[in-house]
Amino acid sequence: MESIALTEAVFYILISMEQPIHGYGIMQSVEKMSGGRVKLAAGTLYGALSSLVDKKWIIALPSEENSRKKEYQITDLGKAAAAAELRRLKELVKNGEAVAGGWDNDKNGI
Repeated sequence: MESIALTEAVFYILISMEQPIHGYGIMQSVEKMSGGRVKLAAGTLYGALSSLVDKKWIIALPSEENSRKKEYQITDLGKAAAAAELRRLKELVKNGEAVAGGWDNDKNGI
């Protein structure tokens, strides 16, 4: 699989889908995982979901009759994309710690 950097929102959306989950549940899951730092607007979420369905990284599950709630679940392709992103992020952190890990943030104004 081609390794591409995922946005933080897309990464969180993918890892929130191990079990079938609806849009509002994804929004809640992402906010909880990020400690409230990442709050997905509905437009952002549904745009990302549409793109992820097109890439076949997630599937929209059949909904019950008369239900407006659509549930989504990650596919094997989506799991591979999230795993590749996790490897990329681990490398980023490893290299960042090797170079900047000894920097004293207080002295450098960071």
